[in-house]
Amino acid sequence: MYFSTFPTSVYDIKGDGNKKLVTDLFRRVKVREKVLNEFSLYEYYQVPNGESPETTAYKHFGSADYHWVILMTNSITDRYYDWPLSDQDFELFITNKYANPDGIHHYEITKSSGKLTGNGPDDYSHKIEVNSTVAGAAPVSNREYEQRLQDKKRKIRLLNPQFLATFIEEFETLLNR
Repeated sequence: MYFSTFPTSVYDIKGDGNKKLVTDLFRRVKVREKVLNEFSLYEYYQVPNGESPETTAYKHFGSADYHWVILMTNSITDRYYDWPLSDQDFELFITNKYANPDGIHHYEITKSSGKLTGNGPDDYSHKIEVNSTVAGAAPVSNREYEQRLQDKKRKIRLLNPQFLATFIEEFETLLNR
């Protein structure tokens, strides 16, 4: 469904006079910041382990075809690494990325001024990265660091289904300008 709205043109790919109908894959549409920041258009959703964008779209919009809407409204450009990995894929990812997944990634302390506590168990904005020699510095393992990134990716915004038709209409209009 996503690429079906892209404009097409006739193009001689090899320069041999044999023209083919091709989709213009270089067209891009970005969701306006005003739309992305309008909280009344969205609800927050915690992506369960192993759920794909297609499954989320089916559960939320009634069709897996709208997975691209979820990706666009969450500024996800890499479907495989911007979307949360399943537990199995996560283990494979960190064992491939790190020689020692349980080794120390960095050290951190709680800020001494400003925001001193997190808003919930997945908020580390009150922490700052420091050298290991700083008093009270706590180690953060590679696994913990990567898990924090995955947990952040699990919290997405879902467009309210009542705005889906308007969103698609505007997307198609912008794409075909």
